[in-house]
Amino acid sequence: MTVSVIEQAKIQAQVLVPLVKALQAELGEARANALVRKALGDLYRGFGEEFWKAKNEADLGKAVSSAFKTYARDDALAYDVIEQTADTFVFDVTRCAYAEFYKALGEPELGFLLICTADFATADGFGPDVRLTRTQTIMQGASHCDFRYKRDAGGSR
Repeated sequence: MTVSVIEQAKIQAQVLVPLVKALQAELGEARANALVRKALGDLYRGFGEEFWKAKNEADLGKAVSSAFKTYARDDALAYDVIEQTADTFVFDVTRCAYAEFYKALGEPELGFLLICTADFATADGFGPDVRLTRTQTIMQGASHCDFRYKRDAGGSR
């Protein structure tokens, strides 16, 4: 049985939280966070590219829906799909176990850095015609996360 993404995140936090805090103490918060964003961004962009190639799905809605089922496994996310088409996947996350975990650690800002910023890098890996917009997250105290995946006009794969 494979380990769910939420369980992977909890395991990774045991190493990443103290590491990021040490980097912040040594380099300053802004510089350390930029370094972490770049390193993890490159990693998650690669994950996005691998996922997209393996999925081999022209329908953006189907592909992103499939990906989010993976992140939601083990009751990690509750979300409402607002719109799903070949060029769009729009949904709101209404409960997030990732945010609950990092809030329980007393580190929601590190949760945002380590978990939430990965969404944009992963979306970048889906290709230059796929855009993710999100204006708020539960991790930062909002009532929900508003994910809006859209394919640029004329950019079907």
